[in-house]
Amino acid sequence: MLTLMSAGLLFAGGYQVNLHGQRNMGMGLIGTSLSLDGSSAFYNPGGLSFLKSDFSFSGGLSLMMGRVTYQPVDMEYQAHIKHKLNTPLYFYGAMKATKNLGVGIAVNTPFGNGFSWEDNWNGRFLIQDLKFKAITIQPTVSYKIKDLISIGAGLVYAYGNIEMNRALPIEGANGEGKLNIQGSTNNWGFNAGVMVHPFKSLSLGLSYRSLIRMKVNAGDVTMTVPESVSADYPATNKVSTALPLPANLDFGASYEFGEKLLIGFNLCYVFWGVHDSITFDFETNTDKLKDVTNPTLYKDRMIIRLGAQYKALSWLTVRAGGYYDPSPIPDDYFHPQTPNCDQIGLTCGVSVNPFKNLSVDAAFLYLMGSERESYYTPDNFGGKYRSAFYIPGIGLTYSF
Repeated sequence: MLTLMSAGLLFAGGYQVNLHGQRNMGMGLIGTSLSLDGSSAFYNPGGLSFLKSDFSFSGGLSLMMGRVTYQPVDMEYQAHIKHKLNTPLYFYGAMKATKNLGVGIAVNTPFGNGFSWEDNWNGRFLIQDLKFKAITIQPTVSYKIKDLISIGAGLVYAYGNIEMNRALPIEGANGEGKLNIQGSTNNWGFNAGVMVHPFKSLSLGLSYRSLIRMKVNAGDVTMTVPESVSADYPATNKVSTALPLPANLDFGASYEFGEKLLIGFNLCYVFWGVHDSITFDFETNTDKLKDVTNPTLYKDRMIIRLGAQYKALSWLTVRAGGYYDPSPIPDDYFHPQTPNCDQIGLTCGVSVNPFKNLSVDAAFLYLMGSERESYYTPDNFGGKYRSAFYIPGIGLTYSF
Protein backbone atom coordinates (compact mmCIF):
# COMPACT_ATOMS: atom_id res chain seq x y z
CA MET A 1 0.00 0.00 0.00
CA LEU A 2 3.00 2.32 0.31
CA THR A 3 3.07 2.60 -3.51
CA LEU A 4 -0.45 4.05 -3.77
CA MET A 5 1.01 7.53 -4.13
CA SER A 6 4.00 6.59 -6.25
CA ALA A 7 5.28 8.96 -8.92
CA GLY A 8 2.20 11.18 -8.88
CA LEU A 9 2.84 14.52 -10.58
CA LEU A 10 0.54 17.42 -9.86
CA PHE A 11 1.61 19.89 -12.51
CA ALA A 12 4.30 19.26 -15.09
CA GLY A 13 4.16 15.66 -16.26
CA GLY A 14 7.24 15.34 -18.47
CA TYR A 15 6.20 17.84 -21.15
CA GLN A 16 5.37 21.51 -21.34
CA VAL A 17 2.47 23.19 -23.07
CA ASN A 18 4.27 25.57 -25.42
CA LEU A 19 1.22 27.02 -27.19
CA HIS A 20 1.78 30.69 -26.45
CA GLY A 21 0.95 32.41 -29.73
CA GLN A 22 -0.63 31.32 -33.02
CA ARG A 23 2.03 33.07 -35.10
CA ASN A 24 4.79 31.30 -33.19
CA MET A 25 2.91 28.00 -33.28
CA GLY A 26 2.67 28.18 -37.08
CA MET A 27 6.48 28.51 -37.25
CA GLY A 28 7.39 25.45 -35.20
CA LEU A 29 6.95 27.32 -31.87
CA ILE A 30 10.02 29.55 -32.41
CA GLY A 31 10.02 33.00 -30.85
CA THR A 32 13.21 33.82 -28.92
CA SER A 33 14.61 36.05 -31.70
CA LEU A 34 11.29 37.47 -32.91
CA SER A 35 9.34 40.64 -32.13
CA LEU A 36 6.07 39.78 -33.81
CA ASP A 37 3.71 41.15 -31.14
CA GLY A 38 3.23 41.20 -27.38
CA SER A 39 4.13 37.49 -27.21
CA SER A 40 7.74 38.66 -26.82
CA ALA A 41 6.89 39.17 -23.15
CA PHE A 42 6.85 35.37 -22.86
CA TYR A 43 9.33 34.23 -25.51
CA ASN A 44 11.97 36.92 -24.88
CA PRO A 45 11.20 40.02 -22.77
CA GLY A 46 14.06 41.84 -24.50
CA GLY A 47 12.04 41.89 -27.71
CA LEU A 48 9.27 44.15 -26.40
CA SER A 49 11.23 47.35 -27.07
CA PHE A 50 11.78 46.25 -30.71
CA LEU A 51 8.04 46.16 -31.49
CA LYS A 52 7.20 48.21 -34.59
CA SER A 53 3.83 49.46 -33.26
CA ASP A 54 3.20 51.66 -30.24
CA PHE A 55 0.47 49.34 -28.88
CA SER A 56 -0.12 45.62 -29.43
CA PHE A 57 -2.82 43.38 -28.00
CA SER A 58 -3.27 39.70 -28.80
CA GLY A 59 -5.11 36.72 -27.44
CA GLY A 60 -6.04 33.23 -28.48
CA LEU A 61 -6.53 29.61 -27.55
CA SER A 62 -5.76 26.15 -28.86
CA LEU A 63 -7.76 22.91 -28.74
CA MET A 64 -5.67 19.93 -27.61
CA MET A 65 -6.99 16.59 -28.85
CA GLY A 66 -5.03 13.39 -28.73
CA ARG A 67 -4.79 9.68 -28.21
CA VAL A 68 -2.36 7.58 -26.16
CA THR A 69 -2.33 3.77 -26.40
CA TYR A 70 -0.90 1.32 -23.87
CA GLN A 71 -0.24 -2.35 -24.66
CA PRO A 72 1.52 -4.91 -22.42
CA VAL A 73 4.42 -6.69 -24.07
CA ASP A 74 3.36 -9.92 -25.85
CA MET A 75 -0.35 -9.29 -25.23
CA GLU A 76 -3.21 -8.19 -27.51
CA TYR A 77 -4.88 -6.17 -24.73
CA GLN A 78 -4.84 -2.40 -25.28
CA ALA A 79 -5.95 0.57 -23.21
CA HIS A 80 -6.45 4.14 -24.40
CA ILE A 81 -6.42 7.55 -22.82
CA LYS A 82 -9.63 9.48 -23.31
CA HIS A 83 -8.31 13.02 -23.56
CA LYS A 84 -10.65 15.69 -22.37
CA LEU A 85 -10.88 18.86 -24.43
CA ASN A 86 -8.10 21.13 -23.16
CA THR A 87 -7.86 24.77 -24.20
CA PRO A 88 -4.48 26.40 -23.47
CA LEU A 89 -4.89 30.16 -23.80
CA TYR A 90 -2.81 33.33 -23.82
CA PHE A 91 -3.23 37.10 -23.67
CA TYR A 92 -0.65 39.83 -24.24
CA GLY A 93 -0.75 43.59 -23.94
CA ALA A 94 2.30 45.70 -24.85
CA MET A 95 3.15 49.34 -25.45
CA LYS A 96 6.12 51.54 -26.29
CA ALA A 97 6.24 53.87 -23.27
CA THR A 98 9.08 55.79 -24.94
CA LYS A 99 11.15 55.30 -28.08
CA ASN A 100 13.44 52.87 -26.24
CA LEU A 101 11.24 51.59 -23.40
CA GLY A 102 8.65 48.85 -23.81
CA VAL A 103 6.27 47.48 -21.17
CA GLY A 104 3.74 44.70 -21.24
CA ILE A 105 1.87 41.92 -19.49
CA ALA A 106 1.58 38.25 -20.40
CA VAL A 107 -1.00 35.68 -19.29
CA ASN A 108 -0.21 32.07 -20.21
CA THR A 109 -1.06 28.46 -19.37
CA PRO A 110 2.38 26.80 -19.63
CA PHE A 111 1.35 23.59 -17.82
CA GLY A 112 -1.99 21.82 -17.88
CA ASN A 113 -3.80 18.70 -19.02
CA GLY A 114 -6.88 16.60 -18.54
CA PHE A 115 -7.31 12.92 -19.39
CA SER A 116 -8.87 9.67 -18.24
CA TRP A 117 -7.73 6.11 -18.84
CA GLU A 118 -10.44 3.59 -19.70
CA ASP A 119 -12.36 2.12 -16.75
CA ASN A 120 -10.81 -1.03 -15.22
CA TRP A 121 -7.64 -0.73 -17.27
CA ASN A 122 -4.50 -2.57 -16.10
CA GLY A 123 -2.86 0.51 -14.56
CA ARG A 124 -5.84 1.87 -12.63
CA PHE A 125 -3.97 1.40 -9.32
CA LEU A 126 -1.37 3.89 -10.59
CA ILE A 127 -3.68 6.43 -12.26
CA GLN A 128 -7.28 6.56 -13.47
CA ASP A 129 -7.80 10.20 -14.41
CA LEU A 130 -6.14 13.57 -13.96
CA LYS A 131 -7.17 17.23 -14.32
CA PHE A 132 -4.76 20.06 -13.69
CA LYS A 133 -4.27 23.67 -14.74
CA ALA A 134 -1.46 26.13 -14.21
CA ILE A 135 -1.67 29.78 -15.19
CA THR A 136 1.06 32.45 -15.09
CA ILE A 137 0.79 36.24 -15.05
CA GLN A 138 3.89 38.24 -15.98
CA PRO A 139 4.33 42.04 -15.94
CA THR A 140 7.33 42.84 -18.14
CA VAL A 141 9.66 45.75 -18.99
CA SER A 142 12.23 46.08 -21.79
CA TYR A 143 14.83 48.73 -22.67
CA LYS A 144 16.56 49.19 -26.03
CA ILE A 145 20.00 50.72 -26.53
CA LYS A 146 19.78 52.42 -29.93
CA ASP A 147 18.64 49.79 -32.44
CA LEU A 148 21.36 47.30 -31.58
CA ILE A 149 20.53 45.55 -28.33
CA SER A 150 17.69 45.35 -25.83
CA ILE A 151 17.25 43.71 -22.45
CA GLY A 152 14.06 42.81 -20.62
CA ALA A 153 12.70 41.03 -17.57
CA GLY A 154 9.39 40.06 -16.04
CA LEU A 155 8.15 38.86 -12.67
CA VAL A 156 6.10 35.65 -12.99
CA TYR A 157 3.22 34.70 -10.67
CA ALA A 158 2.07 31.09 -11.06
CA TYR A 159 -1.14 29.51 -9.76
CA GLY A 160 -2.23 25.90 -10.19
CA ASN A 161 -4.91 23.42 -9.13
CA ILE A 162 -5.23 19.65 -9.39
CA GLU A 163 -7.67 16.77 -9.14
CA MET A 164 -6.47 13.18 -9.46
CA ASN A 165 -8.19 9.79 -9.06
CA ARG A 166 -6.95 6.22 -8.93
CA ALA A 167 -8.24 2.83 -7.79
CA LEU A 168 -7.07 1.10 -4.60
CA PRO A 169 -6.45 -2.68 -4.55
CA ILE A 170 -8.88 -3.22 -1.69
CA GLU A 171 -12.03 -5.18 -2.52
CA GLY A 172 -15.33 -4.49 -0.74
CA ALA A 173 -19.04 -4.91 -1.29
CA ASN A 174 -19.03 -1.86 -3.56
CA GLY A 175 -16.00 -2.94 -5.56
CA GLU A 176 -12.44 -1.61 -5.44
CA GLY A 177 -11.37 1.24 -3.20
CA LYS A 178 -10.83 4.74 -4.56
CA LEU A 179 -8.38 7.57 -3.91
CA ASN A 180 -9.06 11.23 -4.72
CA ILE A 181 -6.61 14.13 -4.34
CA GLN A 182 -7.42 17.82 -4.78
CA GLY A 183 -5.27 20.83 -4.05
CA SER A 184 -3.98 24.21 -5.21
CA THR A 185 -0.79 26.21 -4.92
CA ASN A 186 1.03 29.35 -6.08
CA ASN A 187 4.55 30.74 -6.24
CA TRP A 188 6.80 33.27 -7.98
CA GLY A 189 9.52 33.17 -10.63
CA PHE A 190 11.00 35.41 -13.31
CA ASN A 191 11.71 35.66 -17.02
CA ALA A 192 14.63 37.60 -18.54
CA GLY A 193 16.11 37.99 -21.98
CA VAL A 194 18.31 39.91 -24.38
CA MET A 195 17.89 40.55 -28.10
CA VAL A 196 20.59 41.71 -30.49
CA HIS A 197 20.33 43.04 -34.06
CA PRO A 198 23.97 42.98 -35.27
CA PHE A 199 22.70 44.18 -38.65
CA LYS A 200 19.27 44.93 -40.09
CA SER A 201 18.18 41.50 -41.31
CA LEU A 202 19.61 39.33 -38.49
CA SER A 203 18.12 38.95 -35.03
CA LEU A 204 19.62 36.95 -32.16
CA GLY A 205 17.87 36.22 -28.87
CA LEU A 206 18.64 34.60 -25.54
CA SER A 207 16.07 34.15 -22.76
CA TYR A 208 15.74 32.38 -19.42
CA ARG A 209 12.56 31.36 -17.58
CA SER A 210 13.29 30.45 -13.99
CA LEU A 211 12.42 27.36 -12.00
CA ILE A 212 9.19 27.70 -10.01
CA ARG A 213 8.64 25.25 -7.16
CA MET A 214 4.95 24.64 -6.65
CA LYS A 215 4.36 23.55 -3.05
CA VAL A 216 0.98 22.01 -2.30
CA ASN A 217 0.27 22.37 1.42
CA ALA A 218 -2.65 20.54 3.02
CA GLY A 219 -4.17 19.18 -0.17
CA ASP A 220 -7.42 17.24 0.35
CA VAL A 221 -7.22 13.42 0.29
CA THR A 222 -10.37 11.26 0.18
CA MET A 223 -10.18 7.47 0.40
CA THR A 224 -13.15 5.17 -0.18
CA VAL A 225 -12.44 1.73 1.35
CA PRO A 226 -14.39 -1.08 3.08
CA GLU A 227 -15.33 -0.42 6.71
CA SER A 228 -13.10 -3.28 7.84
CA VAL A 229 -9.90 -1.36 6.87
CA SER A 230 -11.11 2.23 7.33
CA ALA A 231 -8.95 2.67 10.45
CA ASP A 232 -5.82 2.13 8.30
CA TYR A 233 -6.99 4.43 5.49
CA PRO A 234 -8.80 7.50 6.89
CA ALA A 235 -11.74 8.64 4.76
CA THR A 236 -10.40 12.21 4.78
CA ASN A 237 -6.81 13.32 5.15
CA LYS A 238 -4.37 16.03 4.12
CA VAL A 239 -1.19 15.74 2.06
CA SER A 240 1.69 18.09 1.22
CA THR A 241 4.13 17.82 -1.65
CA ALA A 242 6.35 19.97 -3.87
CA LEU A 243 6.84 19.88 -7.62
CA PRO A 244 9.02 21.91 -10.00
CA LEU A 245 8.01 23.86 -13.06
CA PRO A 246 11.43 23.52 -14.72
CA ALA A 247 13.64 26.37 -15.89
CA ASN A 248 14.15 26.94 -19.63
CA LEU A 249 17.16 28.47 -21.41
CA ASP A 250 16.40 29.42 -25.03
CA PHE A 251 18.60 30.64 -27.87
CA GLY A 252 17.17 31.75 -31.19
CA ALA A 253 18.26 33.29 -34.48
CA SER A 254 16.18 34.56 -37.37
CA TYR A 255 16.97 36.17 -40.73
CA GLU A 256 14.79 38.27 -43.03
CA PHE A 257 15.30 37.77 -46.77
CA GLY A 258 13.90 41.02 -48.05
CA GLU A 259 10.45 42.12 -46.88
CA LYS A 260 8.61 38.83 -47.49
CA LEU A 261 10.54 35.80 -46.20
CA LEU A 262 11.75 35.13 -42.66
CA ILE A 263 13.37 31.93 -41.37
CA GLY A 264 14.54 31.06 -37.89
CA PHE A 265 15.46 28.38 -35.40
CA ASN A 266 15.42 27.89 -31.63
CA LEU A 267 17.37 25.71 -29.23
CA CYS A 268 15.47 25.23 -25.97
CA TYR A 269 17.23 23.57 -23.03
CA VAL A 270 14.75 22.36 -20.40
CA PHE A 271 16.15 21.71 -16.91
CA TRP A 272 13.99 18.66 -16.19
CA GLY A 273 16.76 17.19 -14.00
CA VAL A 274 15.42 19.15 -11.01
CA HIS A 275 12.58 16.63 -10.87
CA ASP A 276 14.46 13.62 -9.48
CA SER A 277 11.91 12.47 -6.88
CA ILE A 278 8.59 13.32 -5.32
CA THR A 279 7.55 13.11 -1.66
CA PHE A 280 4.03 12.85 -0.22
CA ASP A 281 3.74 13.90 3.39
CA PHE A 282 0.42 12.84 4.95
CA GLU A 283 -0.99 14.78 7.85
CA THR A 284 -2.35 11.56 9.38
CA ASN A 285 -0.24 8.41 9.17
CA THR A 286 -1.13 4.84 10.08
CA ASP A 287 0.80 1.55 10.09
CA LYS A 288 -0.21 1.06 6.43
CA LEU A 289 -0.31 4.66 5.28
CA LYS A 290 3.10 6.25 5.66
CA ASP A 291 4.86 9.16 4.00
CA VAL A 292 6.30 8.16 0.64
CA THR A 293 9.28 9.30 -1.46
CA ASN A 294 9.45 7.97 -5.01
CA PRO A 295 12.18 8.41 -7.64
CA THR A 296 11.37 10.05 -10.98
CA LEU A 297 14.92 10.74 -12.25
CA TYR A 298 13.97 13.07 -15.12
CA LYS A 299 16.80 14.15 -17.45
CA ASP A 300 17.57 17.58 -18.92
CA ARG A 301 16.64 17.79 -22.61
CA MET A 302 17.24 20.00 -25.66
CA ILE A 303 14.35 20.87 -28.00
CA ILE A 304 15.25 21.84 -31.60
CA ARG A 305 12.80 24.06 -33.51
CA LEU A 306 12.74 25.42 -37.08
CA GLY A 307 10.26 27.76 -38.73
CA ALA A 308 9.57 30.21 -41.53
CA GLN A 309 6.96 32.74 -42.63
CA TYR A 310 6.22 34.25 -46.04
CA LYS A 311 4.17 37.37 -46.76
CA ALA A 312 2.34 36.10 -49.80
CA LEU A 313 0.05 39.13 -50.19
CA SER A 314 -0.40 42.46 -48.47
CA TRP A 315 -3.18 40.89 -46.37
CA LEU A 316 -1.94 37.26 -46.15
CA THR A 317 1.04 35.66 -44.35
CA VAL A 318 1.67 31.90 -44.37
CA ARG A 319 3.88 29.91 -42.00
CA ALA A 320 5.36 26.42 -41.54
CA GLY A 321 7.77 24.72 -39.16
CA GLY A 322 8.72 21.69 -37.14
CA TYR A 323 10.55 20.57 -34.03
CA TYR A 324 11.96 17.58 -32.14
CA ASP A 325 11.18 17.24 -28.43
CA PRO A 326 12.89 14.26 -26.71
CA SER A 327 11.21 12.82 -23.63
CA PRO A 328 12.91 13.56 -20.28
CA ILE A 329 11.59 10.33 -18.73
CA PRO A 330 13.97 7.33 -18.46
CA ASP A 331 12.69 3.99 -19.76
CA ASP A 332 12.71 2.42 -16.29
CA TYR A 333 10.82 5.30 -14.59
CA PHE A 334 8.06 5.77 -17.15
CA HIS A 335 4.72 6.28 -15.38
CA PRO A 336 1.28 6.02 -17.13
CA GLN A 337 0.29 9.26 -15.42
CA THR A 338 2.81 11.02 -17.68
CA PRO A 339 3.06 8.85 -20.83
CA ASN A 340 5.48 11.08 -22.72
CA CYS A 341 7.36 9.74 -25.77
CA ASP A 342 9.97 11.39 -27.98
CA GLN A 343 7.90 13.75 -30.14
CA ILE A 344 8.13 15.27 -33.61
CA GLY A 345 5.89 18.27 -34.24
CA LEU A 346 4.84 19.58 -37.66
CA THR A 347 3.15 22.97 -37.83
CA CYS A 348 1.53 25.37 -40.28
CA GLY A 349 -0.27 28.65 -39.91
CA VAL A 350 -1.77 31.69 -41.56
CA SER A 351 -2.53 35.33 -40.73
CA VAL A 352 -5.22 37.31 -42.51
CA ASN A 353 -5.57 41.10 -42.21
CA PRO A 354 -9.22 42.02 -42.87
CA PHE A 355 -8.53 45.57 -41.65
CA LYS A 356 -5.43 47.73 -41.40
CA ASN A 357 -4.51 47.04 -37.75
CA LEU A 358 -6.29 43.72 -37.16
CA SER A 359 -4.87 40.25 -37.79
CA VAL A 360 -6.71 36.93 -37.54
CA ASP A 361 -4.10 34.27 -36.74
CA ALA A 362 -4.63 30.52 -37.09
CA ALA A 363 -2.27 27.56 -36.70
CA PHE A 364 -2.26 23.77 -36.60
CA LEU A 365 0.14 21.39 -34.86
CA TYR A 366 0.41 17.63 -35.49
CA LEU A 367 2.44 15.97 -32.76
CA MET A 368 3.71 12.43 -33.32
CA GLY A 369 5.05 10.38 -30.41
CA SER A 370 7.45 7.56 -31.27
CA GLU A 371 6.54 4.12 -29.90
CA ARG A 372 8.48 3.18 -26.80
CA GLU A 373 8.63 0.14 -24.52
CA SER A 374 9.08 1.44 -20.98
CA TYR A 375 8.43 0.53 -17.36
CA TYR A 376 7.93 2.10 -14.00
CA THR A 377 10.19 -0.29 -12.10
CA PRO A 378 9.19 0.74 -8.54
CA ASP A 379 5.71 -0.67 -9.28
CA ASN A 380 6.80 -3.30 -11.86
CA PHE A 381 4.39 -1.90 -14.45
CA GLY A 382 5.15 -1.31 -18.11
CA GLY A 383 4.52 -2.01 -21.75
CA LYS A 384 4.43 -0.27 -25.12
CA TYR A 385 3.14 3.28 -25.51
CA ARG A 386 2.15 5.25 -28.62
CA SER A 387 0.71 8.76 -28.89
CA ALA A 388 -0.54 11.35 -31.38
CA PHE A 389 -2.00 14.83 -30.86
CA TYR A 390 -3.93 17.22 -33.11
CA ILE A 391 -3.91 20.86 -32.01
CA PRO A 392 -5.66 23.64 -33.96
CA GLY A 393 -5.55 27.20 -32.66
CA ILE A 394 -7.07 30.61 -33.36
CA GLY A 395 -6.18 34.12 -32.18
CA LEU A 396 -6.52 37.85 -32.81
CA THR A 397 -3.85 40.57 -32.85
CA TYR A 398 -4.59 44.30 -32.85
CA SER A 399 -1.69 46.74 -33.19
CA PHE A 400 -1.57 50.48 -33.75
